[in-house]
Amino acid sequence: MTVLVAYASRHGSTAGIAERIAEVLRAAGLPAEAHPVEEVRDLGPYEAVVLGGAAYMFHWLKDATAFARRHRRELADRPVWLFSSGPLGTDRVDDEGHDVLESARPKEFEELTGLLHPRGEQVFFGAFDPGARPVGFGERLVRHLPAAKDATPAGDFRDWPAIDAWAGTIAAELTAGEGTRP
Repeated sequence: MTVLVAYASRHGSTAGIAERIAEVLRAAGLPAEAHPVEEVRDLGPYEAVVLGGAAYMFHWLKDATAFARRHRRELADRPVWLFSSGPLGTDRVDDEGHDVLESARPKEFEELTGLLHPRGEQVFFGAFDPGARPVGFGERLVRHLPAAKDATPAGDFRDWPAIDAWAGTIAAELTAGEGTRP
């Protein structure tokens, strides 16, 4: 069963997560490829898809959402998992007692859950390099706001053991023969 790990990444953090997921799937004996969504034209060669995107301000990158909508029929006929990256830091609970990863679930997941019926979804911590060139008007604007500079922790907060574990559950489901839809 060949697995596509398609992703939309702005600065490379989500691409790194996608590559790691594909690596774990390959280690479990599943042929897996990681590709940016804009490079994927045909889902025909893939029997399962893991689709990920970076999230900013509670929204998945438009390229990931557009990919899901454009391929909704093909994705609905395959086992699909969704992931997102974005929250920064290491605290799982915010000052008000909310789970940070649950709170960071992209708004688009509600629609996509109805369209694609994913087998699972996960939000992962991301990374932020303040020295990276800002992409888009919003990032340029936010980088000039003093409050945003102070509130945005810099660093790589990706939780590799959590990513490996989630990818491992996908591999286990697919290799157990549960990956195909009836």
